Parts: sequence; C-alpha cells; structure tokens
Amino acid sequence: MLLNENSFETEDKLTAQIERYADRCVNNSCIDPSLYDVYNVKRGLREKGGKGVLTGLTEIGDVHSFEVVDGVTVPCEGQLFYRGMNIEDIVNGFIAEDRFGFEEVTYLLLFGELPNAKRLENFNNVLASFCNLPSSFVRDIVMKATSKDMMNLLARCVLSLYSWDDNPDDTSIPNVLRQSLSLIARVPLISVYGYQSMRHYHYHDNLHIINPDPKLSTAENILRLLRPDSSYTNLEAKILDLALVLHAEHGGGNNSTFTNHVVSSSGTDTYSAIAASLCSLKGPRHGGANVKVKKMFDNMKETVNDWNDDDEVKNYLKGILDKRLFDQSGLIYGIGHAVYAISDPRAKLLKSFTKKLAEEKNLMDEYHLYENVERLAPEVISKAHNRKKSVSANVDFYSGFVYSMLGLPDELYTPMFAAARMAGWSAHRIEEIINAGKIIRPAYKNVAKPTAYVPLNKR
Repeated sequence: MLLNENSFETEDKLTAQIERYADRCVNNSCIDPSLYDVYNVKRGLREKGGKGVLTGLTEIGDVHSFEVVDGVTVPCEGQLFYRGMNIEDIVNGFIAEDRFGFEEVTYLLLFGELPNAKRLENFNNVLASFCNLPSSFVRDIVMKATSKDMMNLLARCVLSLYSWDDNPDDTSIPNVLRQSLSLIARVPLISVYGYQSMRHYHYHDNLHIINPDPKLSTAENILRLLRPDSSYTNLEAKILDLALVLHAEHGGGNNSTFTNHVVSSSGTDTYSAIAASLCSLKGPRHGGANVKVKKMFDNMKETVNDWNDDDEVKNYLKGILDKRLFDQSGLIYGIGHAVYAISDPRAKLLKSFTKKLAEEKNLMDEYHLYENVERLAPEVISKAHNRKKSVSANVDFYSGFVYSMLGLPDELYTPMFAAARMAGWSAHRIEEIINAGKIIRPAYKNVAKPTAYVPLNKR
C-alpha cells in the first residue's frame, strides 16, 4: 500500500490515541502496595525473606543455599543436585574420563539414574535418530517469516512441529517421551538454522545450512552447524558441553520450569508446554540475563580506561547502581541470584574452564576484568544498599563470556540456555503428568471497589 501524508497523519493520531489508552491503563491498574501485606500476598510466590513459597514436590533437581543452625537460617556455599547427585561430582566424573556430559545428564534427568556404557550408547543413538527436521521444515517454517529474536522463532517452530506429529495430543508417557527426545535433539538445530536464516534475510550474509553429524555430541554439532567450515577445538566443544550440563536443570521453582508445570497441569500437548517455557525463558530476568552481562561488559570495556584499577572499576559499577551508566536499570547483571547467596556452584565450575578458554583465545585481559568485577561488585552493592546480605556471581556471569569466546552471536545466547534446559523441562513435564493432580490454579484477591453500572447516555 502506498503511503501519503494523510497516512502518516492517521498513524500519528492512532499512536497518540493508544498512548492515551495506555495512560488510562496505568491510572486504573495501580494496586496499593500496602494491600499485599494486608492480605498476606506472596508476591512472586516468595516469602518476605526471599525464600520461595512451596508449591510442589519433585525428585529431579534441588538447590541448596542455606542451612538451619539452632533454628536459624544461615547461608551456605551453594550446591546443585541432579536426581540427588551433586553437580560437581557429575561434572568431575565425565571430565576425568574426557567425555561429553550433556547426553549422560539428560539420561539422568529423564530416567533418574546414570546409564552404564551400553545404555548411554543406545540413548545417544536414539537422540541421533531424532537429530533431523521434517522434510521442508527448514524452508517452510524456519526460513519464512524469519525473526530477529531467536526465542520467538524457537517458540513458533516448536509449536509448528505439532503439525508434523501424527499423534500430537496423546499425553501417555511413551508418546510424551518420544516428543521430548525429538525436541531435545531438534531445538539446537532450529536455533542455529534460525540464526543463519535471520542473518541471510535481514543482513544479507551467506546462508550456511549444514547437516548435523549423528556421531557427534550435541555441543559438537552446535559448533559444526554454526561455523561455515564446521571446525572447532576439543576445548571449545568441551566447555560448550559443560555450559549445557550446567543449564540443563535448576529445580521446579524457576520461572520457565514452573511455567512448564502450570501449562502441563492443564492437560495440553507437549509442544504447547515447551513453547510456553521458551516464552518465559526469553525474559531478561530469566534466560536473557547472559546477553545483558555480555553487553554490560562491552560497555564497561569502552568506558573504563584501566581494567585493573579497582577504583575505576568500582566507580563504573556505582554508576550502574545509580542508573547513570549502561542501560540505566540499576542492575549489575550476573551478580546475585534469587536463591544462591554465598556462591553459585554453576558459576564456580564454569569459571575454571573459562580461564582455560581465555588462555587459548589470548583473552586473559578480559578474563581478569571479569574476575575484578566478580570480586568488587558485592562490595559496591553492599555499600550502595547498606545491607549485609552477600551476593555472588551467578551462572550468567561467565556463560556470556564463554559464548562470546566461542564465537556464538548474542542472538544465540538464550537459545543455548533453552537447548540445555529442554532436558529439565522434559523431565518435569513427565513428572507432572505421572503425578497428575489438580490443575495448578492459585488464588488472586480482588481488591476493586464495587462500582455501579452507568448507562451509556448518562456517562
């Protein structure tokens, strides 16, 4: 349609009208904050002390961040457990044997036990059988209506896979497991293909669509598909594998997994439940945080002259808290966690390998800057907010740096989180179905005042 001056005038009027509507939304939707205390509402499903409200039971993942000593809750070094096993033991186990761990961890999360060598081989073969996409799916779904946001594209593609499933609505465990395994194998492919298509259609880059190698691990195939020459070092593949392992599961209370439980409790199909989790993970308060960390450091490197000058780094961090620098949010991204206080075990594990990769990439100056911020940020935050509660680096703090060293574009940071968390989401969906109870439906207290209806001609 051709646009003329009247078209632009109409558009301006429409924009102005929508802004007036928005003002009415704001004016008539503000709830008195004191009412949350009056009605004892757990905002964000959290107690006043920050502890989550208990809404369910699980045997899949567990997070330890405090101990009770003489009846007093005391923060402790963070620990993460997959099916009762400490993540540090799991990671140290497959690293000591120089193996990839994501597939093994996926088996553990789904079936509740570690596989022996034969079962792991069979499981890898099953995943490999799903490591493809339906005929014409890349052309007709991934490449058409490409999105600059990969999480939106992922959600759309996952929903579209419903149409290629001969039995999409069957919620029996064998069928849901089949669907889950196919998505665990396919989400990495869709992520990379979606990015390649976006770069081609929006930025005119060359289009590289490379087939996965069924003999390779998930981490190896991601790097193989992403790079035009399909090359990667062993260390690159191993640290990406570690990142996938550490993002695979984090208990039932995180936003995207809880979303999965809520949606699954309605009896809906697997594709809808996973798409809902993807939409949750997209948010910068959840899976999008690692991109924010990377962009924050990009800005810091341009702003701070001497990366090793503690005072200069602290002044930059203070500027962030004062909402003067970076995105004016007042948040130092990658520092602090809703559950962990003293330490995030995932950050500790990832940090040790981050240094090795930084040495390989000759990026030790950047690595030391990350170390400096990790050391100084808790002090700056404590002084700025006048509080004793400790904060520490979370997994997003180093994962963004790792992804950037691997050459992963910003657009794929959160999809990599999603590719990993597919394992945990699938396990939780199956657990929700097996232990099916009532649909999850919490209460909301209506605090609006009764209002009489007024006829149109009297308003």
